[in-house]
Amino acid sequence: MEKIETLFQKIEPQLLTDNFIQTIGDEWMLITAGSIKKYNTMTASWGAVGVLWNKPIAICFIRPTRYTFELASQAEVFTLSFFHEEYRTILNFCGSHSGKKIDKIKETGLIAMITENKGISYKQARMIIECRKVYFDDLKPAHFLNPETDKKHYPKKDYHRMFIGEIVSCYVKK
Repeated sequence: MEKIETLFQKIEPQLLTDNFIQTIGDEWMLITAGSIKKYNTMTASWGAVGVLWNKPIAICFIRPTRYTFELASQAEVFTLSFFHEEYRTILNFCGSHSGKKIDKIKETGLIAMITENKGISYKQARMIIECRKVYFDDLKPAHFLNPETDKKHYPKKDYHRMFIGEIVSCYVKK
């Protein structure tokens, strides 16, 4: 695997300039977790970037039915990878196919790279946020203040797990 430093510049989280409401919600991201021997990626359009406990953090949400859930639950780090629009078909594919059944990396042509803290991301990304997990919790039906949210987003009762990660590295394409 190619070293991340050859293609990406490491920057401080405070120097990120994206509008993350637009970047996550409209452009989407790949959440990747696992080790170099066994990892998976999935597309997500829910999440957040901000500050918590005086640290820069990113939050992602993964349903327990997703293969990435198992890997993210076990891993110390996860990455959020962001792409230019030309990669939308790859994001669509990674969001609609299970890594348990097929090799998404092989099928899409993504080229995996190891990040500084042994996370996995991709050569084609334009920006990478690497996080060390600091907290997780499962969404609980009793905590929805608007029952319509539960009814609309969880008809199968497959509530997301929220992973909060301290941002330990950020990379932008050189």
